Order: sequence, then C-alpha cells, then structure tokens
Amino acid sequence: MGPNIICNGSTMTFSPFYMGNHTTPFDENMDQSSYTVAENWGFQVNFMVPLDGSITERCKSIAARQEAKMALDYELVRAKECANLQQKGFMIMPGSRVYKMCSDIIPISTYLEAKAKAQACKEPPKPWWKPWHKSQPKCKS
Repeated sequence: MGPNIICNGSTMTFSPFYMGNHTTPFDENMDQSSYTVAENWGFQVNFMVPLDGSITERCKSIAARQEAKMALDYELVRAKECANLQQKGFMIMPGSRVYKMCSDIIPISTYLEAKAKAQACKEPPKPWWKPWHKSQPKCKS
C-alpha cells in the first residue's frame, strides 16, 4: 500500500514439515546392532483474523493519504526539473516519447502575457498556453 505500510486482513497459512532420523545405534562393544529409521510427516494450518476491523480501515486511510502525498511529490519534482531545464535553455524535443512530461510547465510571465492576449480576443488563438508553438494569426478584437 506504500512504503512501510502493510494492512493485514484475514490470513491463512499452510506449513508442511518433515522430520527424519536415520541412525545406526551401537551396543556396549561399539558393534552396529541395527539400523533405525524414524520419519515424521505433517502440516500445520493457521487462521489469523483481526478482531478489530476499524484498524484495517484506519490503515487503508493512512495508505490513501501516503499515496496522495507520493503523487504530489512526483508532480512537484517533475515541475521543478522541467523548470530547471527551461531555465538552462533546454527543452524536451517535441514528438519524443517524454515530450508531454514537460509540455504543461511554462513561466508565469509567459502565461500572464498569453492570458492577457487571449482575453482581448473573443476567440483566443489555439494553443495560447504554449508560446513555443508556431504563432497563430492574430485575432480580431
């Protein structure tokens, strides 16, 4: 369910076993008297059922919060690394398999400029939020 989060429910375990003993006993004169074989075969079955169901529900809610935190962390790191690439003058090549990973990260100033231009138009040019695309014809006010 997440790192270090384990929500146990009802569990059944099956454990087979074998204990074997093959011996050659010696008598008082250290002579072999016989050969003895003792073998035990068996299995053990365990049933474990939690007595308090609310613990399982609480564990699931903790796991859901952890999953949401991990998703947020992923998005923040993705945005930070894409912004670092853009600040250094790099971008991911359009059409590559990972291009969409950074296609929604733009500088705030670019967004505000494009938004102001789009609000001045009745129909904004497409796509106004991606300034690195070829420019579209200017809209008529």
